Amino acid sequence: MEKEALRNNVHNRLSPEAHRRLEVAVLEIFSESDFHKANIRAVAKKAGVSFSTIYSYYGSKEGLLFAFVDIWLGKLTDRIIDHLQGIEDLKEKLRKVFWLQLDYYERKPGLGRILFMTLPMKTWMVDRTFRQPKMIDLFLDTLRQGQKEGVLNPNVRAGVLLDFMLGMVQRSFFMWISRGQKGSLAGQANVLFEMVWRAISNPEAE
Repeated sequence: MEKEALRNNVHNRLSPEAHRRLEVAVLEIFSESDFHKANIRAVAKKAGVSFSTIYSYYGSKEGLLFAFVDIWLGKLTDRIIDHLQGIEDLKEKLRKVFWLQLDYYERKPGLGRILFMTLPMKTWMVDRTFRQPKMIDLFLDTLRQGQKEGVLNPNVRAGVLLDFMLGMVQRSFFMWISRGQKGSLAGQANVLFEMVWRAISNPEAE
């Protein structure tokens, strides 16, 4: 509760413009540098926000980065929820979710670099922001419903199906970066999704 109150106080002291500059600085510095070389002082200098203000709230560069990752993934989650409105067919829901992720990371390659290439995963996994319950529970509920209806493979946990989907997103982004960002990442979505669909659909269904 004390940490949450401090967080609110800091945001109240920061103007929207200062918060925007801080967000831009975090994205640029942590996506273009090795995580161990990035530091709060560099972010403070680029954003024009004092080191003491940043440190007193976030406590560490890990805390700073995870807080903004949480914001960015929250925006992705809201976008997914918005785009799924009115889509009833399970396959089309999952197709849309798959496309939205590739499109989001294509539009925000810095975020993709952070999530899939530079973020210290072991450290992030023990932070509260790693769970992303709003997004992950949405995915799992959809996949479990598909299993219940006999459309998706019922012989594994829904989490395994999700791992397969998210693994394809991660690998696709990684190789897109490795190959010099040639072509559209989201433009591959339908072809890649059909491969994913064949892997997660119920093999016994007609």
